[in-house]
Amino acid sequence: MDIIFFIVLLVAMILMLVFQTRKAKKQQADRQSFWKNLGAGTEVITIGGVIGKVVEVDEEYDEIVIDSEGSLLRFSSKAISREYIRPAYVSDDDVDENGNPLVKDDENDAANPKEITTQVSERATDDDGDEIDVEETSTKSPYDED
Repeated sequence: MDIIFFIVLLVAMILMLVFQTRKAKKQQADRQSFWKNLGAGTEVITIGGVIGKVVEVDEEYDEIVIDSEGSLLRFSSKAISREYIRPAYVSDDDVDENGNPLVKDDENDAANPKEITTQVSERATDDDGDEIDVEETSTKSPYDED
């Protein structure tokens, strides 16, 4: 009984080790691909938190020159953490106290049209017994009382 428990525990540990190793290799391959495809104009953030645009990539010395608000900085390419994506900014005036977006007056007008047009087509019979097409169109404001 103790031997079976030991074998199950050993197999579980080996499986965890294999999956961790595969995940680490995939992350390393993704990082290598990012550094190799890094080109001028890409906005990046360094591991130290410096944000700037790549100006030059020197593959011979494995260095990257970044322009951060007019200052040219030279870093090792390994110091680049990731591509920088500026987070969306939402003004406090555009949301309520719960963080839900406020509906503006223009959006209310689009959601509530000023007039509703209804068109009805049907076939009817006149006094002679001939069939005729009858079309009726009515326009109504949503604010009118029924």
